Amino acid sequence: MSTIEIGTPFNVDIDFEIAAFHKRLLAYCLDFALLMLYLAGMMYLLFGGFKLGESATGLVLLVIFIPMLFFTFLCELLLEGQTLGKKVAKIRVISLDGGEPTMGQYIVRWFLRFYEWGFIVLLLFWSDGGTGFGALFFGGLTSCVIIAVNKKSQRLGDIIGETIVVNTTSKLTVDDTIFMHVPQENYRVLFPEVLRLSDRDINTIKSVLTQAQKNNSYDTCNKAAAKIQKILNVPTDLYANEFLEKLLEDYNYLATRE
Repeated sequence: MSTIEIGTPFNVDIDFEIAAFHKRLLAYCLDFALLMLYLAGMMYLLFGGFKLGESATGLVLLVIFIPMLFFTFLCELLLEGQTLGKKVAKIRVISLDGGEPTMGQYIVRWFLRFYEWGFIVLLLFWSDGGTGFGALFFGGLTSCVIIAVNKKSQRLGDIIGETIVVNTTSKLTVDDTIFMHVPQENYRVLFPEVLRLSDRDINTIKSVLTQAQKNNSYDTCNKAAAKIQKILNVPTDLYANEFLEKLLEDYNYLATRE
């Protein structure tokens, strides 16, 4: 399995597994199938059920064209880097800094897949299936070529948007999230400054700890702890991993009390 080292905001490199091509293809096909089902269903409903005529072009654009056009963008934005197809394939989009992409990155990814918008062509050329499927094939082939020649398996939108598609954990539990159960009674916060860190920073701390425990190597913890102590100006005698775990505990305690 191909991996990539991604530098986090704390100058600590974390390994991610690059999503295999067949998983990306599966996700694309599933998403495309959902869009085709939606298209067929809405066309039947509007023109078969409600018997609308050619004058319904505006309604078609509103209830068919626009939802299909923004499907990928909205899914990835609302589902933390995943479409419905990506969820099934267990892959997701992340930023090249290891965190969740910004809205701007999602927009770039979405806009630069214009050559893949075969479903739009199919809609516009509904009476000429050959043209539509030809454009769809060309768009898909173009993406395949770009992904194949790129060492990070990125398509055009990933390259420009500085994102990458990686595997997700196959068996997620609450332990794979930043959530930690913290006793509410008599809990003592050592580092209230933790709230100055962003959600992306907190996720990075969790990733660093997970990688350290997985590889039984705590060098990354030492680097991350030193960086955070400098940023927050919070010297401590705790070991690096203990310091990071305490930060997560303090964050969970303080965040739940807001």
